[in-house]
Amino acid sequence: MSLDLQVLQVSDLEEILDFENTKLAKEIPDETERRFHGWQARWRRESLEHYLRLGWSFAIREEGELLGYFLAQPLLFLDGQTQSLWVEHLQYLNLQARDTLCDLAVRTSREKHLQRVYFPTVHNLAPAVAPFRPENWQPQTSVVKTTK
Repeated sequence: MSLDLQVLQVSDLEEILDFENTKLAKEIPDETERRFHGWQARWRRESLEHYLRLGWSFAIREEGELLGYFLAQPLLFLDGQTQSLWVEHLQYLNLQARDTLCDLAVRTSREKHLQRVYFPTVHNLAPAVAPFRPENWQPQTSVVKTTK
């Protein structure tokens, strides 16, 4: 079976909300608590509407089924760098999807001549970005340099 990578579109918004809400229902059984969590989640509707319009967010699928995705945007002149990729949120169902998405963010940034990728340190991303020798930037953000 092959994994398909694609740029997310605004038309993918409802699918991502369903994906996140299904995953969240397994973690938080109480509906009221889930609703409160969703109000401040990085994948809330207004966040998705922003990121999906930019063309820097990607999904990974297997036979049409969503296995994971990340929300990202390029940032100019952050931390002394001309161009960087900010990964706001990354969600996945399995480790292969996680690793593929992290690799895609770094590879795409290199191809587009961005100097760094900023990854959130949540969701156990450390093993996926370890091959790129990340450095701590802020307590909740690791950074991978994509230039020498």
